[in-house]
Amino acid sequence: MADAPAPLPDHAGHRSRLRARLLGGDADGMADYELVEYLLALAIPRRDTKPLAKTLLREFGSFAQLVSADPESLRRIDGMGDGAIAALKIVQQASLRMLKGEFREKPLLSSWDALLDWLRADMGPIEVERVRVLYLNSRNMLIRDEVASEGSIDQSAIYVREVVKRALELGAAAIIIVHNHPSGNPEPSRQDIAITRDLADAAGRLGIALHDHIIIGGSGHRSLRALGLL
Repeated sequence: MADAPAPLPDHAGHRSRLRARLLGGDADGMADYELVEYLLALAIPRRDTKPLAKTLLREFGSFAQLVSADPESLRRIDGMGDGAIAALKIVQQASLRMLKGEFREKPLLSSWDALLDWLRADMGPIEVERVRVLYLNSRNMLIRDEVASEGSIDQSAIYVREVVKRALELGAAAIIIVHNHPSGNPEPSRQDIAITRDLADAAGRLGIALHDHIIIGGSGHRSLRALGLL
């Protein structure tokens, strides 16, 4: 007589119920840990991933901070291998591409809210200060988005000459500077204000407009132009 098939583990039935909710339109009612649990299950199919999902959210604080965490930080959590890390990172990249798609083919100045949503999602959670430059053509369409520098947890540099030189190489008519404050406070420092004015002056002499300098923090953002500082 043939042996009876081994019963499925309890988490297999739970996973099936999560899948049914996702496919049945009940995803809005799912807790963050359930979404993470199912994501991890795609990479670790033979393991109950609920405890790991709860540990990750407890460690990183929120779903957004978790998927935005750098791979080395994720790897320090017991049970997180490359497959599980990649499952989280693909969610981050898919989200950023969807947000970027809202303004990529449009003039940036007419898609300002979509631009800010993307910048907050991309730069808000990172723990080091990063400066990026958005280079625009004469119709204010994005032609290049580049990271200009990445510093320590509390310091990064904007090299005025390098930014202007790159704008000339790309044939940019305008630029937008963006950087984050890992402290969470988006208020501009005196150095932020001084560098912005130096950059506006240097670029302006060559016919390149500095549209704005946006600072991203955990509690929101600040536009130096809106603050009357540019």
